[in-house]
Amino acid sequence: MLKRVFVVPDPGRLRLRSATRAVLGISLAVAVCGLAGHSLVAAITGGLAALLALFTVTDATVRDQALTTALLPAAGLPVLALATGLHDQPLVRDVAFLAVMGAGVHARRWGPRGHALGVFAFMTFFATQFLHAVPAQLPELFAAVVLSLLASSTVRFGLWCYERRLPPVVALAPPGGTGLARTTTRQAIQATFGGAFALMAGQLLSDQRWYWAVGATWWIFVNTASRGETLVRGFRRILGTVIGIAVGAVVAIPLHGAAVPTVALVAVCVFGIFYTAAVSYTWMMFAVTVMAGLLYGLLGVLDSSLLALRLAETGVGAIGAALAVLVVLPVTTHAATDAWIQRALRCVHTCAAEAAARLAGSESADPAPRIAELELLLSRVRLSLAPLVHPLSPLRTRKEKARRVLALLDDCAREVRGLASIAADPEASHDDRLAAACWRVEAAVEALTTPGKARDTAGVVTAAPEQPAPEPALTHLHGLEQALAELAAPLRSTRPSPLVGA
Repeated sequence: MLKRVFVVPDPGRLRLRSATRAVLGISLAVAVCGLAGHSLVAAITGGLAALLALFTVTDATVRDQALTTALLPAAGLPVLALATGLHDQPLVRDVAFLAVMGAGVHARRWGPRGHALGVFAFMTFFATQFLHAVPAQLPELFAAVVLSLLASSTVRFGLWCYERRLPPVVALAPPGGTGLARTTTRQAIQATFGGAFALMAGQLLSDQRWYWAVGATWWIFVNTASRGETLVRGFRRILGTVIGIAVGAVVAIPLHGAAVPTVALVAVCVFGIFYTAAVSYTWMMFAVTVMAGLLYGLLGVLDSSLLALRLAETGVGAIGAALAVLVVLPVTTHAATDAWIQRALRCVHTCAAEAAARLAGSESADPAPRIAELELLLSRVRLSLAPLVHPLSPLRTRKEKARRVLALLDDCAREVRGLASIAADPEASHDDRLAAACWRVEAAVEALTTPGKARDTAGVVTAAPEQPAPEPALTHLHGLEQALAELAAPLRSTRPSPLVGA
């Protein structure tokens, strides 16, 4: 796990820059709240608002990111007023919390903006419970949220907007379908069910800290699309929480809420959250757990029993999420894997076709955006296959098939990246054999993604491609053909079951 965090490539140092900017943005937000004379509760609320704005807003363009950030108060402030107003009405509060949870998950159907607004609304309700905010504090809390968003936005969109020099981020469309066929609808129902279980069980453990169980269920559902992904994420959340609690007991408790060292360590945790989020959910949760312990220390309520309760509530939340994805409208790992692999394969063909068209002299053809999309799709494939390749998975045959599929898809990506780099060279020459090779790639992808045509085109998929020619572009296309041919075996084999196409 340490290797994944500290050795994994960081192209353009984007993770490093994002984490550093987050520390600066959140620090400025908290400082502004302090200069405004806000209480500790308001400063924490503002810091959390800044963190969420920097973490969850992931629209494709800087302009869209700024618009989504500007919309966050519209989603968060009404929820903040609702949550504080229901402070003394537990039953109504619980129903409202679950409603916000379900709506927040369902909002993912509208892409990155819906996701960010849904997370912000849920976490605003959560923070109100965490800080035990009451209606009399609303004006101060409203001001803290708005000031903090302005401060963090000043850093993100003004002082250090490195995204302006980068190509637009590719955003993957959410799963399609209507009604219960739409993954986001099914997950909204699942999350509400899991949240209800976590809420009731969490209140049996503690009538003061029950919200941690609901929060655990919520975050386990974020960025997952199948029951397998959700179960693996739940395991990683518990593991990260256990490690974080162990470190918190050694680091946070002895500080006794001392302001200067606590604030410094919180900044380190913020950096860890942003730096590790893309590569390790376990280590991200470790940073979140340590930060939560430090904040409890600032509030003067931290002790070993509270850390133990935090672990128990997290376990309850993970159980709630597991029950929800297993028994309520389950989305199987197979179904999610099938969809993402097929999209990745089609994108491979599009990348190759765009590159070949560019080599043929088309000025409008540009494989670069498709390459970026392919990278995102491969990340989704890895996430979807994570349950099968997990060390604790008992399905050894499917584990080997999944690993083989991932390796071959990486080969495909490497070949299309090489092809695109050649196409970007204005001196590259066109070879008439490129069109024929691209046709074979298209036929191979069609065979792999359309089960009904697999038999008719089996020869295209399984036949060994001709020997690579000296032309570099053809070499990459033949390498791509070879990888697609080898993918037929693990994707179509029915022993014990296929990964796609069943």
